[in-house]
Amino acid sequence: MATAERVVCEPSREPTVEAYPGLATDLGSLPITRLLPRSRRRLVGPWCFLDAFGPLRFDATKPVDVPPHPHIGLQTVSWLVEGEILHNDSLKGTGLARPGVVNLMTAGHGIAHSEETPAQNGGRLAGVQLWVALPDAHRETTPSFEQNGDLPQVALDGGTAVVFLGSFADATAPGRTFSPLVGVDLAASGTGPLCVPVDPEFEHALVPLAGSLTLGSDRLEARTLYYLGRGRTDIRLEADAGVEPARALLLGGLPFRESVLMWWNFVARTNEEIVAARDDWEAGRRFGEVLAYAGPRLAAPPFVARAVPGR
Repeated sequence: MATAERVVCEPSREPTVEAYPGLATDLGSLPITRLLPRSRRRLVGPWCFLDAFGPLRFDATKPVDVPPHPHIGLQTVSWLVEGEILHNDSLKGTGLARPGVVNLMTAGHGIAHSEETPAQNGGRLAGVQLWVALPDAHRETTPSFEQNGDLPQVALDGGTAVVFLGSFADATAPGRTFSPLVGVDLAASGTGPLCVPVDPEFEHALVPLAGSLTLGSDRLEARTLYYLGRGRTDIRLEADAGVEPARALLLGGLPFRESVLMWWNFVARTNEEIVAARDDWEAGRRFGEVLAYAGPRLAAPPFVARAVPGR
């Protein structure tokens, strides 16, 4: 049985370096590393969920095959380092996520989608799946899907940054957002330290994607989220010389001051909202059908309520 999980904002007031090794699990046939939420770090700004996967090599298999399932109260963000993932949704939206192209789905009041490895693929896969919690004022917004490929790139001392969501330096990604946040793919050039300007009002986290990076005296390990707190004006990363260029994900945002309740694919505020959304999904209401997916949809797991403090 699945139990609802209360997610509370607990931002550090000062710069820090807290390492959160990921939890190895799977999504059907796809091995993943869960980095958010964790027991001692639930949120980074409004970012509330982060799965990393790959690098994976495959031939005739289909590593990603997630049947239609529902979402409420969040945005999903698919960002790939290698490979392709095909998105289809109940609004008849479709989009092939691939390196340099971000898939952004706003669930709002309710949407269903599927994700799968397309028949035509390169046999490689690596990337991340992220969720952004919608603030209370926008939780019931009309669902939508957008795919953006013309993303801003920012030249940095020692490397570059691709802004796939939110704002960074003087650049803003084209995707629609509802909270002040940043999502950036950093790449070190190897010619010197990578110097990354950041907003001191934001809390930030780093996730290594490739290569080897050092932050101060801390070597950044793979499959680990590094929470950096607030109060920094820049982050200085040293890239070790190696065959593979160093890359890292930078996530951040203003502390998300709303307490949320996460269960299955839902981000809500109360047990009653979750029960209503689950009942609607099981009864074929609200979310619509993903007609482009060839196969049955996912059934919702049994719901186990958890006491909600202050309610």
